[in-house]
Amino acid sequence: MDTNSGITYAKDCPSRTVLSVLANKWSLYVLGVLSGNDRPLRFTELRRHIEGVTQKSLTQALRNLERDGLVSRTIHPTIPPRVEYRLTDLGREAGTLTTAIADWSKTNAARVHAARAAYDARLADDRA
Repeated sequence: MDTNSGITYAKDCPSRTVLSVLANKWSLYVLGVLSGNDRPLRFTELRRHIEGVTQKSLTQALRNLERDGLVSRTIHPTIPPRVEYRLTDLGREAGTLTTAIADWSKTNAARVHAARAAYDARLADDRA
């Protein structure tokens, strides 16, 4: 497939694999938390910031982000080993997107919840 065609919706477009990582909610949260900190964070710090994430989900998100070059992982040779995560330059660019999504979500949450309630009410009326 011609990667310059701009058709990111095609199933064989290479950008789809990148989008799938960025579209993962835990990846978005990791990028957001790391974007909001001016220092590297340890796994436990990330987990404290991201309520509801399991150890398995956070580990997978961090591995995917590291694989894609968005997060760097540094192991410090201490006992026990200290592992820290920080955004790469590429990750900081992606972090601006996640910050924009978070800002939009905060600004429009009430409108989205109102739309959901209206939809659910219409659906309930149709079933009655």
